[in-house]
Amino acid sequence: MAKSRLQKVLTVFVARQHIMIIISIAYLILTSGWILMGRSLRNNASLWDLSHVYLGLFAAVLAVSFLITTCLKGKWRQYFPWLIADFSQLKSDLQGLVKGKLPIAGGRGLFSIVEGLGLLIFLAVGLTGALWFVTQGSSDALMWRSYHIYCAKGFIGFIVVHVIFACLHLLDFIRN
Repeated sequence: MAKSRLQKVLTVFVARQHIMIIISIAYLILTSGWILMGRSLRNNASLWDLSHVYLGLFAAVLAVSFLITTCLKGKWRQYFPWLIADFSQLKSDLQGLVKGKLPIAGGRGLFSIVEGLGLLIFLAVGLTGALWFVTQGSSDALMWRSYHIYCAKGFIGFIVVHVIFACLHLLDFIRN
């Protein structure tokens, strides 16, 4: 009985994971310009600083759990086909792009590989932010801060690409 309850909780968590990621990431990105942190969180830290740090730590946990749930039951092959040297669908998608055809969603092609890279960038943002938090006050904190900012900018770029790909997928869906 306890096992089925846990399974239900996990099922609900996985179903809502993407929306939790969207909401937390949107807040973190939109308020990141108001953050005043360097080597450590100040004693008189603002609500923006505190919310960014603690929501960011929650987002780091989400990044790990999202990577795990996305890769369960062999689905990692869809997002990381390059790990098994499977470039067949990517090659097909790129050849189609040259001919003006949109890549297909799903499978092991361009869209899925970009999503897999986005998962890794999201994880990198979370890990560098957590390491910045753990090393605060030390000389390494500023190094992790710079890595975190660099990864966050890369993740913002991924989000733009992800939205474009989603729109292209919808366009393809509408056409057919």
